[in-house]
Amino acid sequence: MEHPGEPDPAQDGPVLALERLGQDMLAKVGGKAANLGELARAGLPVPPGFCLTTRAYLDATASPALADVHRALAATTPDDLAGLAALAAKARALVLDADVPAGIDAAVRAAYAALGADTAVAVRSSATAEDLPFASFAGQQDTFLNVVGADALLAAVRRCWASLWTDRAVTYRAVQGIEPSAVSLAVVVQRMVDAAVAGVLFTANPVTGRRHEAVIDASPGLGEAVVSGAVNPDHFVIDGATGRILERRIGDKGMLIRPLPGGGTERVPQPGAGAAPSLDDAQLAALELLGRRAEVHFGSPQDLEWAIGQDGTVWLTQSRPITTLYPMPDRTPSGPAPRVYLCFSLAQGLTRPLTPMGLAGIRLIASSVAGAAHFPVPVPRDGPAPYAEAGQRIFFDLTPVLRSKPGRAIVPRVFDIMEARSAAVLRNLFTDPRFSVTIRSPWPLLRHIIPVAARARVPETLIRGLIRPEEALRRSDRVGEQLRAALTVPAGATATQRLDHVERILGRHVFPVVPAILPLPALGFALLAAAGKLAGSPGNGALQEVLRGLPNNVTTEMDLDLWSLATAIRNDPASAAVFGEPLPELARRYRAADLPGVLQSGLSDFLSRYGHRAVAEIDVGMPRWSDDPTHIIGVLANYLRVDDPALAPDRQFGKAAREAEAQVGRLVAAARQRSRLRGALVRAALRRTRMFAGLRELPKYHLVEALGAVRQQLAAVGAELAAAGTIDAADDIFFVDLAEAHRGLGGAALQGVVAQRRAAYAAELGRRRIPRVLLSDGTEPEAVQANAVQVGADGRAGQLSGTPASAGTVMARARVILDPQGAHLEPGEILVAPSTDPGWTPLFLTAGGLVMEMGGPNSHGAVVAREYGIPAVVGVPDATARIATGDNLTVDGAAGTVTPSK
Repeated sequence: MEHPGEPDPAQDGPVLALERLGQDMLAKVGGKAANLGELARAGLPVPPGFCLTTRAYLDATASPALADVHRALAATTPDDLAGLAALAAKARALVLDADVPAGIDAAVRAAYAALGADTAVAVRSSATAEDLPFASFAGQQDTFLNVVGADALLAAVRRCWASLWTDRAVTYRAVQGIEPSAVSLAVVVQRMVDAAVAGVLFTANPVTGRRHEAVIDASPGLGEAVVSGAVNPDHFVIDGATGRILERRIGDKGMLIRPLPGGGTERVPQPGAGAAPSLDDAQLAALELLGRRAEVHFGSPQDLEWAIGQDGTVWLTQSRPITTLYPMPDRTPSGPAPRVYLCFSLAQGLTRPLTPMGLAGIRLIASSVAGAAHFPVPVPRDGPAPYAEAGQRIFFDLTPVLRSKPGRAIVPRVFDIMEARSAAVLRNLFTDPRFSVTIRSPWPLLRHIIPVAARARVPETLIRGLIRPEEALRRSDRVGEQLRAALTVPAGATATQRLDHVERILGRHVFPVVPAILPLPALGFALLAAAGKLAGSPGNGALQEVLRGLPNNVTTEMDLDLWSLATAIRNDPASAAVFGEPLPELARRYRAADLPGVLQSGLSDFLSRYGHRAVAEIDVGMPRWSDDPTHIIGVLANYLRVDDPALAPDRQFGKAAREAEAQVGRLVAAARQRSRLRGALVRAALRRTRMFAGLRELPKYHLVEALGAVRQQLAAVGAELAAAGTIDAADDIFFVDLAEAHRGLGGAALQGVVAQRRAAYAAELGRRRIPRVLLSDGTEPEAVQANAVQVGADGRAGQLSGTPASAGTVMARARVILDPQGAHLEPGEILVAPSTDPGWTPLFLTAGGLVMEMGGPNSHGAVVAREYGIPAVVGVPDATARIATGDNLTVDGAAGTVTPSK
């Protein structure tokens, strides 16, 4: 970033002129002041003024009593709102009672006098944890407008200092994980703009994500009316590329905030003010240009406050990054042609970011897929051309799919059963002329699929599945055995050899498992559809019943094995008794081999088979259950609370299997009424459906097996790097990529990279809204589309609609769970989750129903719910936000509805 001038490091006084400030002085002047200094130094119009540095705050408030409050706040959890509020009040009182040192008092009076005698000023707080790239922290501290006189200014400064400890600011910092002792406050003092009109300007559309649109809200008088939400302002959306006004919505602007003579402000009603816009087209263009200049200077979209004085001069009074925008894909090409990126992370039910090493692993696997399909992959570590990352999540460029007639026919149908809301977003883009069809022949697609199918001998697999289904199952078992053999590392391997082995596993051995096994479950679902037609098309609900209680599903087998262990624990008093201890203590005792025998050996046996699994398990950076068994011990504790024999999961699963077999009999009977041959064909088809459909989980299971082995090798390399001092801890290796790990083995220090990556990862963990589809101009198409949720007349969320996933109706209490680690789910409660993967499914055994924000009828969670006979609705927009733990719900898995119960 270029600056007309650089700040003078010798300026260490308590007061600094605004034009001498910059972002490199964040710790001294806080986010707001630093950004104002950047605007001024870039030549943008900023009202003149000065800043009291954080040193002034620290000198004025230093006391053992406030240090004690800092320590108490650090020890208080974010959910203890009453405790935080009490400590915040104590801190405010201490700050307000503190004397302003004489040197600071004199410096403030001198700087104020330089602005002009009795000049009206605005006094704004500028915290060191404010207006940051990862957390804007907007509005958490106080602002005082139209302050007149030096004594009034010093009083306002003291109140600004105290506002660092408002309840909302303290709670916000606690949630963000910001240490109380790490924050301090600077104060900005600027000449007051007597505004004819003022408001806010976003240089990108914060709702749709479009980077080329500027959004302006405006109202007469001081901007506080707009910022505080006191009025319905005029709203304008401008296309920055063309200058065209895309939207012009005139608000009622029913109230005006204006300065009073001698200081302070007043609110004046303005009946009828909404008749005329508060800005003309020339003013809108001028504001958009200023915003664009600020964006270019800062290098990211900005949220600015502005004011136009009575003389028509335009001023910028604040700038901060728009932190709510989702990051752009890292491979967005230049040029006017838009691209469409689909979030593969969400398609896998993964909302959290991936670690850097996790992303590196996925890039290699994606390169393996592309190479097998004869796509060029110049640098496998970088991933294939369609691969992209945004917000530390996986995206793929689907533009060629949207522009292909076969792609439009196939891919949305795949997502109909995987992640139905993604399919809906893609279909809505079909009408966008920017993505019109240019490829009509299926040959470009087939010439990439045929080599993969031929190498994996897919036709042979399908024929074997039809005529020798038992042999087909045995062959799928051999695929897993061959993979496990390839995972073995030679004894005495060096760290470099281990890294090479990791790349060999990810780049060669993982993907071939998918085309070797996946044709069998695909055949099972195809035969289900064929059987339905032969039986007279009984309807999708009747066919879905056949899929309940499926055999050969490795995930349900895992869950039932865990239930069997819980049963053994229940029958062993010594093992059952220890579950009164905290879960971390039980995990510690397991690692020390200090648990009662039945629990110790049973848990060891379970983890020897399934310890490679985890929550968010496609990320090699995530700890496996064998690394930390706390989650599994917590699930066992949940199982032990099931005291109704009828709710026992093994009984429920057996009941579901019997009901499925009974449904098979009904479908066979319906077909036999037409002819004996039809009946025989339906029986054979449905027998294979039940044999093969459960195998849909097996390719991912083997993928996770491989990732578990990869993680073990990386952990060994990490230990060696930590011993050499290249990284601080062994698990830091998951915050570098493979190339960096190789450099670390060569002696390169990686601590700086790790610290930066950990901070970025921690920030992304807090992001809740992830776009299913993202365009290369930043547009989030789903945000543009109408919200499908119906809102009741009382203002509460009414019936929520999603995709039917597992038939049945349940009325029960909701339990919203965002992370299954340590989750508590009472037997019979309705599990409400953003998404699920196999790491979640142990919770399904005691759930009475399931509601998910993502997924389709054949997504992982839907399939497992059907097998356990749990009513389920998936693809429910914002379910975890609109439903609260304790709400009574009716889940209708056949209709796809979730309704509040009285």
